[in-house]
Amino acid sequence: MRPQQNPMVLVNRDLLVLLMERTGDGRPASVRDLAQAAGCHPSKIGHLRSGTRSTATHDEALAIARRLGVDLLVLWEHTGRTVEAPSEPLHMAAVPA
Repeated sequence: MRPQQNPMVLVNRDLLVLLMERTGDGRPASVRDLAQAAGCHPSKIGHLRSGTRSTATHDEALAIARRLGVDLLVLWEHTGRTVEAPSEPLHMAAVPA
């Protein structure tokens, strides 16, 4: 079993959109492209772009930053002991069984 990771917080959604238009190699990255690189569903990338979601796992955040050609901390902020992770909107929470 994988140890639980503290989520990473997206610093600026507008910067994410801008970097997707022109990555480190000069080519655009689509939502599907980023999702494939991060190993997540494309809707998660869409929610990050729109601002309805602001967190991702460390592995997802690192994969997104690498695909865009930037350092991790250009787009993401660590959470944990010093930075509290924001709570996601209620509609994003799991429904109790």
